[in-house]
Amino acid sequence: MDERSDQDRWWYCLVHQRVEHGAGCPNKKRMGPYDSEEAASRALTTAAERNSAWDEQEDEDW
Repeated sequence: MDERSDQDRWWYCLVHQRVEHGAGCPNKKRMGPYDSEEAASRALTTAAERNSAWDEQEDEDW
């Protein structure tokens, strides 16, 4: 990740179910930071895909 400030980044707010830019809800209530609005808008999908991949890997490891 580059050294841009959080004010230049995008977040997905879990409380309001929307993308935020820069300062917004407390970080513990949002996902990110992301480098683009598009990436932040896909936060829940990205998390679900990663969880599925981890679950599949765990099953293979057993």
